[in-house]
Amino acid sequence: MASKPMTSNSRPIVLMTEHSDPVPLQWLRERVDLREVKLDDPNFEREIAHAEGLLVRTYTQVNEALLAKAPKLRVVARGGVGLENIDVKACRARGIEVVYTPDANTIAVGDFVFGYILQLLRPWNFFRERAYAKKEFKRIRDTVRGRQLNELTIGIIGMGRVGRRVGHIAANGFGMRVLYNDLLDVHEHVHFPATSVDKKTLYREADILSLHVTMLPGNENMIGREQLAMMKPTAIVINTSRGEVLDAQALADAIREKRLAGAALDVYHPEPPPPDFPLLGLDNVLLTPHLAARTNTAMENMSWVVRDVVEVLEGRKPKYPAP
Repeated sequence: MASKPMTSNSRPIVLMTEHSDPVPLQWLRERVDLREVKLDDPNFEREIAHAEGLLVRTYTQVNEALLAKAPKLRVVARGGVGLENIDVKACRARGIEVVYTPDANTIAVGDFVFGYILQLLRPWNFFRERAYAKKEFKRIRDTVRGRQLNELTIGIIGMGRVGRRVGHIAANGFGMRVLYNDLLDVHEHVHFPATSVDKKTLYREADILSLHVTMLPGNENMIGREQLAMMKPTAIVINTSRGEVLDAQALADAIREKRLAGAALDVYHPEPPPPDFPLLGLDNVLLTPHLAARTNTAMENMSWVVRDVVEVLEGRKPKYPAP
């Protein structure tokens, strides 16, 4: 049921610290007293003291220190999928609801993963400013060879929404063999041919390792030297989840030593990566600046977290409370 706009004299204050798409933002403005205040704004502490709602994205850390300055806060909204920047336990201890948008970017990230895969496994040898000379044109055609995805196995670590989308595309779109590993028993949510295996089996048999995990305690460097050593020298690694889960130095060493064929990373720790990031300068590595979820549709979907902000402020249950 659509909520009715609140009258001006009853509108709760909601702070927004990071960007949002204009249509959801205008919808929210009609219902609350929305104030855009960045964390480094000198007025932030004064404003947060009166706020009943807080709207954030990726880089605002909602922790004990911030919550101590927000005695009236009733809801924290994360426009996105991960909740690593929000201390959900601390919020709940104060009776603050946390809402997010778990479905917002599933399709966008799934598409992006296969863009990575195709670029790594099907060398495209683009030409733009000039055509190849006849001899070079023929040399490339005679020597460049790619790999067909229907002949390959993809191993998915983390079979949540995005992991399942990747598996669905792999199995039903490309005819790939799909292996997966998840902490939970998710088989009832897997509606395509896929096999749950232990991690060691997955590492040994995967031609493509795609990571789709959250930053739970203990997930730091979950893919490191030991795990990479189990993989085929022809395999590639793709990370569109969280930078912390992958040991970048170990991955770079494996690629340089030809113990792995390549990698693609969209996430880093820290972001942006430092000038001495170990994967820079490698021909068979694709590095992108956290773009996997950046489609117009996905960004607007994330911004519609404002619906749950209003649900909470008006005393109703949100659609997507934090787990």
